[in-house]
Amino acid sequence: MQERLWVFRPSDIALQNHLSRLLSISAVTASVLLARGVTTVDEGNRWMSCAQDHLHDPFLIPDMEQAVERMHVALSRQERVCFYGDYDVDGVSATSLYLSFYLGLGGHACGYIPHRVREGYGLNEGAVRRLAQEGVTLLVTSDCGTTSHHEIVVAKQLGMDVVVTDHHQTDATMPPALAVLNPHRRDAIYPFKGLCSAGLAYKVVSAYQQKYGSGDVAPESCLDLVALATVADVVPLQDENRILVREGLTQITRGDRCGLRALKHVAGITKACTSETIGFRLGPRLNAAGRLDHAMACVRLLTTESDQEALQIAEQLEQLNRQRQQIEGGITCEAAAGLKEDELGAAIVLGSRDWHVGVVGIVAARLVDRFHRPSIVIAIDGQGIGKGSARTVEGFDLYRGLSECRDVLEGYGGHPSAAGLTIKESRLEEFRRRFCEVAAQWAGAARTVPTLHVDAEVNLTDVNFGLIQEFESLHPFGAGNPEPTLAVRGLDVVEARVVGEKHLKLRVRQGRSYIFDSIGFRMGSLEALGLRAGRPLDLAFSPERNHWNGLDRVQLRIKALRMSGEVS
Repeated sequence: MQERLWVFRPSDIALQNHLSRLLSISAVTASVLLARGVTTVDEGNRWMSCAQDHLHDPFLIPDMEQAVERMHVALSRQERVCFYGDYDVDGVSATSLYLSFYLGLGGHACGYIPHRVREGYGLNEGAVRRLAQEGVTLLVTSDCGTTSHHEIVVAKQLGMDVVVTDHHQTDATMPPALAVLNPHRRDAIYPFKGLCSAGLAYKVVSAYQQKYGSGDVAPESCLDLVALATVADVVPLQDENRILVREGLTQITRGDRCGLRALKHVAGITKACTSETIGFRLGPRLNAAGRLDHAMACVRLLTTESDQEALQIAEQLEQLNRQRQQIEGGITCEAAAGLKEDELGAAIVLGSRDWHVGVVGIVAARLVDRFHRPSIVIAIDGQGIGKGSARTVEGFDLYRGLSECRDVLEGYGGHPSAAGLTIKESRLEEFRRRFCEVAAQWAGAARTVPTLHVDAEVNLTDVNFGLIQEFESLHPFGAGNPEPTLAVRGLDVVEARVVGEKHLKLRVRQGRSYIFDSIGFRMGSLEALGLRAGRPLDLAFSPERNHWNGLDRVQLRIKALRMSGEVS
């Protein structure tokens, strides 16, 4: 298990007790809320209730009025509309949401997802010209368009209006579209900037419903698509994202959409769906199409009403995902082979003509996990043009870092936590040096080890079913709302053994407390972790219900262990 720095979140004891008393929750749960920025009773009630009436007015998003009015005009005139999305889960989910709603109104529409290898990310001039020839007069983007100035000018010259729905970082100058719906616009007054593009699409169709009514497909029935995109795109599960994802997970669990029923079937998912279900099982299968084939298959999956067609497409995605895993594994091994921990700089920048452009983002994420540095992995084509993906560690803003190297790049875009770039192979070494210098200035003397944020230090007597139930009211967990992590010091290990696939099974107690079962998945033995049996341990964990032989028990899911008395 990789060394981690334990960081205990500071807590205002007086405010913690205040929230505990007025919200009728434990002091431990109040501490968790404080760690998520909740400081008032009203905020606490909103956080724990997750009520739909806490959603923000969609018309606060800039250009919303123009967007829904133009869609209504297109509907009344039966114009041909194209919903154009990115090839990741967010893009295909937003495109599917738009299509489902607009076709349900009786509109004339099509979807378009560019091919990752042949066309690349975002709007491209060739696609714009083809769509114009096909009679499209309104083009609505999802998860792209903010930086597509030239392509939008071409669209206008060809007689198309363009509505942009995007959540990528913006420059000062907006593209010349009819409407640019982006919460990161400098003039935006919308109170929450964390929506993904499918969340923005939901806001658009909700605004349309408010003003003009809806047809066969209600916006609320599409929250499963919003949940898919929000979790897969790793935007913060805070504010209204928590409300949208919570209801969306319920719809996915019920199997309301036949495409997701089929995808769950091939993935072997039978239990209630959580954020982890999307992040580790559904999301990768949907992304596999855009990585290795064509993501329009995902739009067909998410919009079909045929169980037979859905199962056929889901099985294709399953096969593509297995291929993706093989390709990714090989490239990750190759990329990591030449890296030595003691010789690494402040960032990792790697490129090769032998790597598949569809998996470079995953490989970058794997390198971040292993070496805990901002990492960029670039696939270079036969013409010497590299397409790369970047992932980062906590605290380092990728978008800002790339912007400081913009003069050596052909293009770039994205978010603080994930980004993409285009670069000429001849400038790769210069870019590597420049980017590593930027990362070094940020890192300074910081330790290059991952951190483990602990929400509260507790006694084992604080851990019970009541606490677990309070934690369950805080879900969904993920980016911006991590699963609560608690720590307890000075535990005695009553029993330690390895079970299953190198899972560490401990029975522990603190003083005269009850004995608690705990499990550390794939941690191996205490000795393999460098810990000595018979010595008191500190344990970082998340409490959970473990249903076994008809009984519920409290179990501690281990996140980290250390000898008592150690200070990271």
